[in-house]
Amino acid sequence: MKVKTSVTLSEDLVAQLDTLVGETGSRSAVLEQALREFLANRKRRKRDARDLRILNTHSDELNREAQDVLQYQVEM
Repeated sequence: MKVKTSVTLSEDLVAQLDTLVGETGSRSAVLEQALREFLANRKRRKRDARDLRILNTHSDELNREAQDVLQYQVEM
């Protein structure tokens, strides 16, 4: 379901948007896609930051395990 809304943008942004969509394009479609991509990117950055915190919390243990595994590696 779509909900009609009003957004105020600077003139230069509207001009760039109009250039992007062309004569038959839809401002709404372009803005909706841009917002979807922005929100997905924001969600991904939050997830990546959380994952990095987890890795950093356990980095010493993970590094010890990696060193242990490398001791079993056979030289070729």
